[in-house]
Amino acid sequence: MTCEDMRTEDNASTITEFVLLGFSDLPNLQGLLFGVFSIIYVIVLIGNSLIIIITRLDAALETPMYFFLANFSSLEICYVSVTLPRILVNLWTQDRNISMLGCATQMCFFLMLGATECFLLAVMAYDRYVAICNPLHYPLVMNHELCLQLAAGAWIGGIPVQIGQTCQIFSLHFCNSNHINHFFCDIPPILKLACGDTWVHEAAVYVVAMLFVTVPFMLILASYSKIISTILSLPTAGGRAKAFSTCSSHLLVVLLFFGSASITYLRPKSNHTAGIDKLLSLFYTIVTPMFNPMIYSLRNKDVIAALKRQLLKK
Repeated sequence: MTCEDMRTEDNASTITEFVLLGFSDLPNLQGLLFGVFSIIYVIVLIGNSLIIIITRLDAALETPMYFFLANFSSLEICYVSVTLPRILVNLWTQDRNISMLGCATQMCFFLMLGATECFLLAVMAYDRYVAICNPLHYPLVMNHELCLQLAAGAWIGGIPVQIGQTCQIFSLHFCNSNHINHFFCDIPPILKLACGDTWVHEAAVYVVAMLFVTVPFMLILASYSKIISTILSLPTAGGRAKAFSTCSSHLLVVLLFFGSASITYLRPKSNHTAGIDKLLSLFYTIVTPMFNPMIYSLRNKDVIAALKRQLLKK
C-alpha cells in the first residue's frame, strides 16, 4: 500500500457523519422553501389520513379496492415522513449534519418503503384486473384472506433485500468528501463519495432496481393491457366510461411514481447530475404523495359520496 493509499484510508476512517447540502445553493429562499414544504407535509398528512378514515368508517367502501387504497395512504404518510421532517429541520436550523447511522437508517427505511410502494401499486393493478376482467369471480378471488396476504407481502417483501443493500452501501470507504449533494440520503449521491471503483455496488443497485421497479411495472403493464382490452370490448359507451374511471386514478399515480423513480435509479452513473437527481427525487418522494389523495378523491365518485355521507352525519 502506497503512502497516498494509506492517507486515503485514514481519511475514510475518520468520516463519522455526513452533511446534507440540500437546498443550500438557494440561500435567499430558505424561508420560502420551509413554508412550501411545511404546507406540502400538512397536505400529505391530512389528505391521506382523510382517505384512511373514510374507508374505515363508510360501509360502502369496505371492498378490496379501498382496503388497498387505505394501505397505500398509510404508506404515503410513512414514506414522506422519512424525508420531509429532516428537510424541514435542515431548513429551519441550517444544521445539515447527519450521523452515518442516521443516514443509513434514513436510506434503509426509504428503500424499504419505496419497494413497498412498487409492490402495492402492482397489487392494486391486479385487483383492478380481477374486478374488470373477471367480475363474476371477483368476490371469490379477492377474498379477505388473500387481500391480507397481498398487503402483508407488499409491506414486508422488500425488507431483507433493502437492509442488505443499505449495509452494502455503508460498508464502503468514503474519502472524496462527506458532503451529500442531495436533500436526503439516497444511493446515487452517496456512491459518488465512495473511494475507488464502485461498479460492483452500482451493478447491485441496478439488479435490485430491476427486481423492485421493473418487475412490478411490467406486471402492472400486463394487467392494464388486459384491462384495456376488456374495456374496449364492452358493448356500451357508458360501461366503458365507468370501467375506465375505476382505474384511471391508479394508472396516473403509477406513471408519476415509476416514471421519475425509473429515470433516477436506472440511468448510468455518468448521466447523474445533482440538479436533475434532486428534481426527480422531489417528484417521487414529495410531489406524488401530495397529489395522490387529490387524484384518488377528486376523480373517485365513491370517495366523494362517502365523504358527503360522513359530513352529513356530523
